[in-house]
Amino acid sequence: GVSHVLTLVLQELSLLCERDVNGGMLYDLLRSRWLQALLKIYECLQHYLGKRPVPVMLQARALTREVVELLREAPQSGEIKELRRLLRAPHLKAALLSAHDTVAQEDFEPTLPPLPDNIPENEEAMRIVCLVKNNQPLGATIKRHEITGDITVARVIHGGLADRSGLLYAGDKLVEVNGVPVEGLEPEQVINIL
Repeated sequence: GVSHVLTLVLQELSLLCERDVNGGMLYDLLRSRWLQALLKIYECLQHYLGKRPVPVMLQARALTREVVELLREAPQSGEIKELRRLLRAPHLKAALLSAHDTVAQEDFEPTLPPLPDNIPENEEAMRIVCLVKNNQPLGATIKRHEITGDITVARVIHGGLADRSGLLYAGDKLVEVNGVPVEGLEPEQVINIL
């Protein structure tokens, strides 16, 4: 995978740095947290695209109608009559095949919320993170910053959902959670939203 290749490149660059060759800047870049997170997301997406279930067809009902028409023109043996009867049965056409086509044509991809319209241009970089919890804990703690009053990620628990996603880091400022702005809220209120 990409992370394995990156590990090999880092090993080579570390040798260059030890030999005092000009590779330090590239070494620091490849070790950066944001690049590691980006590569982790890329690998997750590649894995998902390769493994996700895809319907063989989207219009099973239409194909069944075509098959029934073709069978009507074929020499009428007992097996062909039986197959036509099965394919024309209401529970198969209206229930099973209709349900199949509905599911096959549905888009189950996760959707990110739109970017807020009121982000100032001079604002620091902001990330929109989508984590699907599925009744598992987030694996991160939050706190209020003593000086600014911002709600920030205090700690990301190793092996938890936030850690495995590679999307949250200690020190990240929370601006909005599930569409709810957190400015002015107490950490306990934000925990309830989380």
